[in-house]
Amino acid sequence: MTWAEMQPLLLTATRETLSMVGTATLVALLAGLPAGVLLVLTDRGGLLQNRPVNRVLGAVVNVGRSLPFIVLMLALTQFTKWVVGTSLGWQAASVPLAVGAVPFFARLVETAVREVDGGLVETVQAMGGSTWTAVRKVLVPEALPSLVAGLTTTVIAVVGYSAMAGAVGGGGLGNLAYTYGYMRFETDFMTVIVVELVLLVALVQALGDLAARALAHRGRGSGPVRLLRRRPAAVRTAPAPHAVRTAPRGGTPDPGPAGPSEDGGAVPEPAASR
Repeated sequence: MTWAEMQPLLLTATRETLSMVGTATLVALLAGLPAGVLLVLTDRGGLLQNRPVNRVLGAVVNVGRSLPFIVLMLALTQFTKWVVGTSLGWQAASVPLAVGAVPFFARLVETAVREVDGGLVETVQAMGGSTWTAVRKVLVPEALPSLVAGLTTTVIAVVGYSAMAGAVGGGGLGNLAYTYGYMRFETDFMTVIVVELVLLVALVQALGDLAARALAHRGRGSGPVRLLRRRPAAVRTAPAPHAVRTAPRGGTPDPGPAGPSEDGGAVPEPAASR
């Protein structure tokens, strides 16, 4: 197969892969972030300690993470048809991709939020802050570099899942690799797809690392730590020791109390006028 024949197929498949990955990542961010934070809040000693809710939510996350993606995709066939009206194409593959990405990202969020210093949360509570304030001002901002790193890992995992989805009619680069590279023995086509997937993952990882480092550098010395810093005391300007007080009209100016002279000796009091 020539490059002229491969190019339109690659463009379409790349667009489908990016659509699948983007949709699944957005759903994982919107659903996995609050789920991961809730796992921390409802755990023992959390701000919203609730063991039954924590156990149920943890069990759901564990089930979602334990199923291989192929099994999950097949098990959600009827649900996918109900959501998008079909079980083929990148739109159908986006549904199980999103379902599989949510618990994966939720566990990474839980790990990142647990690393936040509990003393900062206690400080916010001591200042009268609510649970929502602690989450919005402390937990999420302080864990933001780790959250970005976790999101990067999730995106890379979703790229791998999307390639597997292509083997069962999900479209994208995985479908091209299976249809042309495996079924038709187009070795050159398979090589191009593998190189493109490697470059895509490398680009995502580089952007994620860059964003995480920038947020970590930006977050040093900021956030709730600023609340613990004392403002520098105002410098009081002392009055001049030899200020001369103005005497009433017709009188002699009062030089003020005696002070040290330039050579270190005491300046004598002026003689009383006779």
